[in-house]
Amino acid sequence: MAMIESRSDDVLDRDGKMRQAALFHALADPTRLLILEHLKTGEHKVRELTDHLGLAQSTVSAHLACLRDTDLVTVRSQGRASIYTLGQAEYLDQLLSLAQQLVPNQSQAHHWQEAHSSQQLEV
Repeated sequence: MAMIESRSDDVLDRDGKMRQAALFHALADPTRLLILEHLKTGEHKVRELTDHLGLAQSTVSAHLACLRDTDLVTVRSQGRASIYTLGQAEYLDQLLSLAQQLVPNQSQAHHWQEAHSSQQLEV
């Protein structure tokens, strides 16, 4: 039996793939992974994250915006401060655990490091 696909199926599939790509983009930065790891300890203000990571507030805020766009973190207001927490922490733990299993056990640097050498972690 032949399966008939409509153009709307193509659009839905493309939208789903775009959301997946956005999620993997959010996870593709070591600093964002460190932020997620730190948020496992509980909710934090931007200032607490900047102190922990040793990065500028604007840098941390930009990373948090990326993570927020994919619902990896959630934010709530408390007075003038924004409080960040992990979104769907149990799924994130599963995803990162599976990702660790996919990481090659090679000691050599990955080509990603060459392309992003100007973005060295300052932790």
